Amino acid sequence: MNTLLVTVLAYLITLCSGTTSDMTSSVNEKTLQETAREIARYSEVALDIINLAVSGKAQNRSYNRLADFTDTIGNRLSGSPNLELAIKYMYKALTQDGLENVHLEPVKVPHWVRGEEYAMMLEPRNHSMAILGLGSSIGTPSAGITAEVIVVHSFEELHQRAQEAKGKIVVYNQPFVGYGESVQYRAFGATEAAKVGAVASLIRSITPFSINSPHTGWQDYSPGVPKIPTACITVEDAEMMARMAHRGTKIVIHLQMGAKTYPDADSYNTVAEIVGSKFPEQIVLISGHLDSWDVGQGAMDDGGGAFISWEALSLIKDLGLRPKRTLRMVLWTGEEQYYQLHKVNISNFDLVMESDIGTFAPLGLQFTGIGKAQAIMKQVMMLLQPINATGLSEHGEGTDIDFWMQGGVPGASLHDDASKYFWFHHTEADTMSVQDPVQMNLCSAVWAVVSYVVADLEEMLPR
Repeated sequence: MNTLLVTVLAYLITLCSGTTSDMTSSVNEKTLQETAREIARYSEVALDIINLAVSGKAQNRSYNRLADFTDTIGNRLSGSPNLELAIKYMYKALTQDGLENVHLEPVKVPHWVRGEEYAMMLEPRNHSMAILGLGSSIGTPSAGITAEVIVVHSFEELHQRAQEAKGKIVVYNQPFVGYGESVQYRAFGATEAAKVGAVASLIRSITPFSINSPHTGWQDYSPGVPKIPTACITVEDAEMMARMAHRGTKIVIHLQMGAKTYPDADSYNTVAEIVGSKFPEQIVLISGHLDSWDVGQGAMDDGGGAFISWEALSLIKDLGLRPKRTLRMVLWTGEEQYYQLHKVNISNFDLVMESDIGTFAPLGLQFTGIGKAQAIMKQVMMLLQPINATGLSEHGEGTDIDFWMQGGVPGASLHDDASKYFWFHHTEADTMSVQDPVQMNLCSAVWAVVSYVVADLEEMLPR
């Protein structure tokens, strides 16, 4: 009895310390050394995938597929006819590719339409301004809005000068200090301006580089705050007006926006699989979003992510590989609804992966998971030494997989050289000219090797 008591106490101590195995998913049974040896045995398979993607028959296939898609369909705004065409295109293409369980899962998506829009500086001189209205913005009255401008550099300055802002158009000339911080002005600039009585807001585009190109994106109104029209302007125009205002020059702008929001529209997440041979109910999910903004072609954001996900399945299929777990690709239009539908099986989701920050030269992955899962993923990444994409940094990113990671599922995002990503993000310049076939080959190889090996390991990633 004493021995039994000691054993029970030892188990309880490990349970409380968080080091015990997950008793419900049969993971963590192997030591890290055993798992490392298991992963090392995939070196030849990984090289086969890399060679097929980079220099074999599949070379440039993801790029050529994406070019045909974007040249044929164009951009794919949520709720638009173009998005419907894109979903039909992908359903047909995935079926013809011989993938399994190709199907569509219905969702509801926002339906906002830009309409006609323009802005004209009237004082101190006539100057036509390039603008892009922001998603969910209301339009102006049919006659437009003509008002004097107040230029501010921060929310703090806006509220310090609240008395000056009433009845004016607020122009934000905030510096770009990083997307996560600067995007707050795009998201909440209209609401903050409305709080002090402004009639519209124009926001410096969220980018570190500009060639007179406005960047669009989503914005959020707040309950109880009047809604005012809002758009992004170019860095050049924001800086020019800041200089004018600093000299005490009066600035007047006429703004015309025909934006409208309609009831949510019907749409679909597009799904394709390679069904697992041993644990078909367990899932490694790879993904990108199929919708895009209504400017450019949506080639970079997120056509590249969607098409390397398709290419990963094609590479694995072409080599005759079938992992133990199911490899599932989802091309998102409604990621939260997918989570709500499938979270009942969350314990069967082994790893969720998303590519949504370009498909430039890959460096490796960003990963969210417990320490042991990170150690296992580091070993998996070593299989990518032939293409020098072995990095594993913390914090997997992706709005489309956040729900899963918050629920405890390990998550990964492509880590690439995204230094120029925000040059083209949400602009007319997001076209195939941004994409590089060699870089897409490499990204496809990373996506295929990682997803296949994790799906084929004897045990799920620990969580």
